[in-house]
Amino acid sequence: MKALLAFSHGVDWLSERFGRIADWMVLASCAISAGNAFVRYGISYSSNAWLEVQWYLFAGMVMLGASYTLRRNEHVRVDLLYGAVGHNVRLWIDILGFVLFMLPAMMLLTWMTWPFFLDSFMRNEGSPNAGGLLRWPAKLILPVGFALLVLQGFSELIKRIAVLRGVDMGVDAFLEYKKPEQ
Repeated sequence: MKALLAFSHGVDWLSERFGRIADWMVLASCAISAGNAFVRYGISYSSNAWLEVQWYLFAGMVMLGASYTLRRNEHVRVDLLYGAVGHNVRLWIDILGFVLFMLPAMMLLTWMTWPFFLDSFMRNEGSPNAGGLLRWPAKLILPVGFALLVLQGFSELIKRIAVLRGVDMGVDAFLEYKKPEQ
């Protein structure tokens, strides 16, 4: 179990780093959006590249930040049953959800989006818009983001199994459930 928890700790560290990158993408996107609006309306100049870079940054925020959100246990879930059961039952619901739904879906999406990126990269695909950007960097974000979710899913699975087995993990696993505030 120690080796699995070490793997989990490494994945958590990786998700934290990509989460920080996603945080900075939020700031960059806001700054670019404000600058683009100023230039467009202030001096009547526009560029498709500035619009597209905002879309790319948004894709990065979502895809690179998703594993961090999962790591922090702050993802959206259906709370009808989850909030009404005890801690150990929640752990089992999470384990079954990871094994039956989340991990297979994210592995399939990783596998399906890799050729999508690779084709774009091999063709050096660019935007059809005048002054647009290359498309493959945005398409690379998809398999990378899904692969990060697969890794983080395994990390969360390991932590939940460790808690059920009574193993002291020595790290904050973010396993506590907070009901949504309404």
